[in-house]
Amino acid sequence: MTTFEFLGREPEIRDYKKGQTIFKQGDPGSDCMFGVVEGAIDIQIGAETLERVHPTHVFGEMALIDQRPRSATAIAAVDSRIAVINKKRFLQLVEATPHFALSMMQVITERLRRASAP
Repeated sequence: MTTFEFLGREPEIRDYKKGQTIFKQGDPGSDCMFGVVEGAIDIQIGAETLERVHPTHVFGEMALIDQRPRSATAIAAVDSRIAVINKKRFLQLVEATPHFALSMMQVITERLRRASAP
């Protein structure tokens, strides 16, 4: 998966303890996505963990893009530091850094391929 090295320099970083929920499946679509600065985040549907997101990787991007309810639950697998990227910052990154937009498309494509794999 593509890395996002800039995450540790983002202005809003939140701390989460192991087991703490960042968002739940079905929560209203949000105006932000997240990036792991330290730790790891489990992405779950029901009791099944679909993915563990590690430092320099992102999650929660779908709700930022389409404003629909969250499609999964995100839980801190260990104590973690998470960068918050709001819609305004996301658009700045897309405009200023075309590589960022391509990296986001790669993340979404990889997740869709895994979800639809037999």
